[in-house]
Amino acid sequence: MAVLVSGGAGFIGSHTCVELLNAGEDIVVFDNFYNSNPKALDGIRKITGKDFKFYEADMLEMAEVDKIFSENDIEQVIHFAGYKCVPESVKHPLKYYSNNLRGTFNILETMKKYGVTKFVFSSSATVYGYPEKVPVYEDFPLSAINPYGSTKLIIENLCREMYAANPQWTFILLRYFNPVGAHKSGLIGEDPNGIPNNLMPLVLDKAMGKRDILQITGADYPTPDGTCIRDYIHVVDLAKGHVAAVKKARELENGCPAYNLGTGHGYSVKEILDTFQRVNNIDLGYTIGPRRPGDAAACYSDPTLAEKELGWKAELGIEDMCRDAWHFVQVRNSENNG
Repeated sequence: MAVLVSGGAGFIGSHTCVELLNAGEDIVVFDNFYNSNPKALDGIRKITGKDFKFYEADMLEMAEVDKIFSENDIEQVIHFAGYKCVPESVKHPLKYYSNNLRGTFNILETMKKYGVTKFVFSSSATVYGYPEKVPVYEDFPLSAINPYGSTKLIIENLCREMYAANPQWTFILLRYFNPVGAHKSGLIGEDPNGIPNNLMPLVLDKAMGKRDILQITGADYPTPDGTCIRDYIHVVDLAKGHVAAVKKARELENGCPAYNLGTGHGYSVKEILDTFQRVNNIDLGYTIGPRRPGDAAACYSDPTLAEKELGWKAELGIEDMCRDAWHFVQVRNSENNG
């Protein structure tokens, strides 16, 4: 019996594969490398000393998804695969709806065909829209403020409706906040294709000299230092949350619970930048620019429910996040230049 990991070569997916293997799970992985690197698979194997079956496959191709299920004894699915760039989703909504929804439909249809009824979904804190207050709890009103968020919310709703229609299903919805960092080995980390849009990849590009300017988007928010506050969580902690979800899915006969995966602590953009400079002894020379439209001043989680029901709690702090992220790009750069 194996756990199928869609998008397992990606940032969060690769770290989750490591933690699953370290926990003694058998895994089957597939990815089409749209926004990931095949090197991540080698990194997973080196870190764990374990091998696993991998398919280069696209979730939009039903025949490819069916092949994976037909050739393996799949017990449950962790579904990461999907487009995830918010600005791109605003420019190309049809692209996001088509890929994220159709791909998920294909996976769920195939699960139904093969009698696999346990599904852990990679959701997002974007389903809370603009929360009226913080911290954010799982029972807060849900809304979507961009096409990317809409796809996450639609899939969450589908899971709830499928469970209501057939209580044999077990869905676990994991709402991430802001994953950063990398595995301490430096062998896997955030390695997006194309132009990065999240804070840490932009910071890393500036530190590596790949970017001339690093600009904070707004320093006049109603926060202690004027910059946006977010719940940054180390990707290894996040990955361990998925292992806890897999175990929880086995314990549950059915259900569709949602859990926040965050630290419960808000870090400002300036805190992240200043900590990165201090722990890595680097001067980023960042500047301050205008606000980015649509950014909430503060958004961070209350992760109490995950601790209570999953037995999971984030353990790594902001210094670990900044140090490990920088170590990863240094290791990758030395490999590329070697």
